[in-house]
Amino acid sequence: MKIAIVTISDRASHGDYEDLSGPAIERWLAEVVTSPCSILRRVIADGFASVRDTLIALSDNNGADLILTTGGTGPAPRDQTPEAMREVLSKELPGFGEQLRSASLQQTPTAILSRQTAGTRGKTLIINLPGRPSSIRFSLDTIFAAVPYCLDLIGAGRVETDPARIKAFRPDV
Repeated sequence: MKIAIVTISDRASHGDYEDLSGPAIERWLAEVVTSPCSILRRVIADGFASVRDTLIALSDNNGADLILTTGGTGPAPRDQTPEAMREVLSKELPGFGEQLRSASLQQTPTAILSRQTAGTRGKTLIINLPGRPSSIRFSLDTIFAAVPYCLDLIGAGRVETDPARIKAFRPDV
């Protein structure tokens, strides 16, 4: 199982400040995922081409089963993660973004500004998460129960979770 974490931020990619969101995702995965996995990390600039090219490379060349992005989903001019995502996806899974926004609205009224989405590219599941480190844990707790079954359905690597933290949902077959 290969999991890629992509932080999308002009300032973090230029070294203006430390990436805190990527490490927050990695810490959460270490607490929840019990199956062996390798983590690939990238910090890239905002923008359509940088996001598109990174997602394609991680999926097609590096064989990532799951890509979790953080950042670039707001309404600012440089926030182009959803547009780049749509360019690389074979199937969009809008329910992830809908669930993230719905749950986040219970915490903050600005959740309606988020344009997170998810989808598949071949055997890779790609999910956009918010850019704020404080939102990472909440967001992953909100959606991750559906991730293992989605990975099963697309033929990606199998992921197991600690049921005390997140009980992965797999329907009885």
